[in-house]
Amino acid sequence: MEKRRLGHSDLYPTKLGLGCMSLGTDEKRARSIIETALELGINYFDTADLYDYGVNETIVGKALKPVRDKVIIATKVGNRWQEGKAGWYWDPSKKYIKEAVKQSLRRLGTDYIDLYQLHGGTMDDPIDETIEAFEELADEGVIRYYGISSIRPTVIREYLRKSRIVSVMMQYSILDRRPEEQAIPMLKEKGVSLIVRGALAKGLLTDRYAEKLSQAKESGYLDYSYPELEKLLPELQRKLGENRSFTAASLHFVWANPVTGTAVVGASSPEQLRENVKAAEEPPLTEEEYAFIRKRTKANIYGLHRIES
Repeated sequence: MEKRRLGHSDLYPTKLGLGCMSLGTDEKRARSIIETALELGINYFDTADLYDYGVNETIVGKALKPVRDKVIIATKVGNRWQEGKAGWYWDPSKKYIKEAVKQSLRRLGTDYIDLYQLHGGTMDDPIDETIEAFEELADEGVIRYYGISSIRPTVIREYLRKSRIVSVMMQYSILDRRPEEQAIPMLKEKGVSLIVRGALAKGLLTDRYAEKLSQAKESGYLDYSYPELEKLLPELQRKLGENRSFTAASLHFVWANPVTGTAVVGASSPEQLRENVKAAEEPPLTEEEYAFIRKRTKANIYGLHRIES
């Protein structure tokens, strides 16, 4: 599978990565999905300390231990569990990050993390202090590189200005083109990669979109109403499905942007993962098809956290 360089780092993730949040807590089932990913050539695995109270990190770490030096493990920090694990609160402080990384390392069963990501971020955070924490961890060799997971252009701009992040994770898809307006141009200028999540829009951008469409009856999807989706999705599938599956077209849309490093997609079974990998191997979009998508879909923009000129 094709690999793409992440920013200015020496990390080369496969263009399709495994999003581990949906693995669940059944270790046998989760391991079968991870082992299938390895068998199919995937080398990028994305988890977080928040997922299943840290159990996700433990499962991922155990499954990847035999191939640790051949894979890229990415995890996240910033959401702090309350006592009793009744909920969590945001804590991007240096003190917490430097303590939390120790717990992630222990659960993952490794002595370093390839990509450590801030799991959110606001303009009210002590951003300089947060960056200092990541820089110290990198200097100590505890993490190789760091990035952020954020959809806020204002926050992204601050980290691009002040830090050495190599990536920004954000939602991006045919139905959610918000990053194109402000975030992607900034990433391109700084040579920072986009890690895509949500490329399949909760299943709406797959060949099984009809099954998922009923879930959008009340609220639609972002600024698409249910009637708009009902009309648009079959049209897209007809146009783009001549040379590939609809799932493949949706993935190739985000890969067509040169800023994209990897697209992280979850899987609830080995079979679903095989389908996603098969889609990755299908033909890329033609220039005509890419232009059709951009013409037919909305150039959505963020309503909040915008950079105002």
